[in-house]
Amino acid sequence: MKTIKQHWIDTKRREVSDLEKSDRPWGRYEVLQDSPTHKVKCIWINPGARISYQRHKQRSEHWFVVKGSGEVTLDGKVSQIKAGQSVDFPVGFLHRIANTGTEEMIFIEVQTGTYFGEDDIERVEDDFGRA
Repeated sequence: MKTIKQHWIDTKRREVSDLEKSDRPWGRYEVLQDSPTHKVKCIWINPGARISYQRHKQRSEHWFVVKGSGEVTLDGKVSQIKAGQSVDFPVGFLHRIANTGTEEMIFIEVQTGTYFGEDDIERVEDDFGRA
């Protein structure tokens, strides 16, 4: 029987300790799993902050909120989201999340598609001058 570590090596997944962690002006994220078929991140959004209004050409995303509440914008439509709820963003759809609460918002992001690099982000609006 294979060990879990050997299974990860065989499937070309990287060790959790080798995965990316990044501070951003709106909060931070940590990659939990990175493979040729998907990427999983834990994302923290600071109170009052929001990510850029963006879309991706090569991946779709599924977000599951585990703490806090906020607003999600999907192709111009704004809706409320809170812990225990999720939302899907198909390839090419504009999207953003804003933490409208007073505590840190945390969600899990699952990306599926053909490419998961940070350069597959087209920013349409951004509070930090990156659009």
